[in-house]
Amino acid sequence: MVGESSGTWPALGVGIGWRDEIDFVVEQLPGVEWVEVVAENICPDHLPTSIRLLRERAVPVIPHGVALGLGGADVPDKARLERLARVAVALDAPLVTEHLAFVRSEGLEAGHLLPVPRTREALDVITENVRIAQQELPVPLALENIAPHFAWPEDELSEAQFLTELADRTGAGLLIDVANLYTRQVNLGADAAAEIAALPMEAISYVHVAGGRLIDGVWYDTHEHPLAQPVLELLAELCGRMTPPGVLLERDGNYPPPRELAGELEIIREVWQGERSRFLTNTDARH
Repeated sequence: MVGESSGTWPALGVGIGWRDEIDFVVEQLPGVEWVEVVAENICPDHLPTSIRLLRERAVPVIPHGVALGLGGADVPDKARLERLARVAVALDAPLVTEHLAFVRSEGLEAGHLLPVPRTREALDVITENVRIAQQELPVPLALENIAPHFAWPEDELSEAQFLTELADRTGAGLLIDVANLYTRQVNLGADAAAEIAALPMEAISYVHVAGGRLIDGVWYDTHEHPLAQPVLELLAELCGRMTPPGVLLERDGNYPPPRELAGELEIIREVWQGERSRFLTNTDARH
């Protein structure tokens, strides 16, 4: 049985991450109801032809930021916020999303999306950063959990507790990446299904899924490999509790033939629409 959607966020359906390398493929793929673009790769004054075509077809395009650094001690950079706002307006986006991550300090770039300490002190700082961002953006903001390879020893809250309290304090949405939850499970020993159960379903704006690879016991969220069964199981777990407004497939390299991409989108649609039983290892035991 399909869970209930909160209705708070726009209905999106099944989508895929738009990339320059597969722009024509994305235009032609069957069943693509919306796309997500990396905000920093889009010039608001000169949208790519492919993006303009999708917008002419009334396909929603959502900008996904990677560089605001809302998880740092510094306040969000005004120029970056202004640019993100301009991209959102140019795309007529219903919302914007950004990672809940540390990316820089005093101008020094980390070069990667790093986890934030899940402490009360960090929560206070990030709450203020999110509020600053919300004031500058013309549309609602949703925050994504990242794929960690380490945890801070002073963590006081679980991932779900941290996300829940941040959403409660700010009213921001949550972009839940189930592949990143699986990364946390493999690399840090967290219980991804338990984290999903503890999330505020009404705050979820949409969901990410992506492929990865296990190397020497470490899971890498590569976005370059086919969807793994455990990630689909976590998507099914979440979809059993609510119907996410949207689910998006991320792919950032090693692009397969269009038929394979279409096949992954169809599998995602099956799970999203409630065909969950073959993706759960023990459905009855969980619900």
